[in-house]
Amino acid sequence: MADTTRLFVVCGLPGAGKTTVSAAVAERVDAPLLRTDVVRKEEFPEPDYTDEETAAVYDELLDRAGDALGRDGVAVLDGTFRRADLRDRARDVADAHGASVVLVKVECDEAVARDRIAAREGDESDADAGVYELLRAEFEPVAGDHAVVDNSGSLAETRGQIDELLRRVDAAAPVDEPA
Repeated sequence: MADTTRLFVVCGLPGAGKTTVSAAVAERVDAPLLRTDVVRKEEFPEPDYTDEETAAVYDELLDRAGDALGRDGVAVLDGTFRRADLRDRARDVADAHGASVVLVKVECDEAVARDRIAAREGDESDADAGVYELLRAEFEPVAGDHAVVDNSGSLAETRGQIDELLRRVDAAAPVDEPA
């Protein structure tokens, strides 16, 4: 990666593969990975998933992102970021630290996502089919410059898309098309 301060924001529905994508990005750019699922369990051992709880989780996640940008110059965020205002808040954190934002929406065939959710075991995420439906209905369109990674296929195909995305980021090329 080029020597630039960056905040990667990986968003999408449950089961789409956000953690797969964000973990691969974090490994490639040698950045801390900050996940809403992990923050939620740390802050709320028995989460209720209320609006207030979700707000507190994103507040903490974005505070940690600011700390990571100040310390490491790069961070990767993994969360649904289902509302535009949450994505805007991540941009504000990046701006406050002189960082560019790389917004990545992870998409996946619905049947594949549902199968992944049903097969989850030992993951920090509590999202089930009901949560998937709720968030799918609430997910606001991602506008502006962003990349799309389709994680419906094999891990190798997803990693290829991530490699292409990071090449474009390194080259400072637009990322507003599918990787």
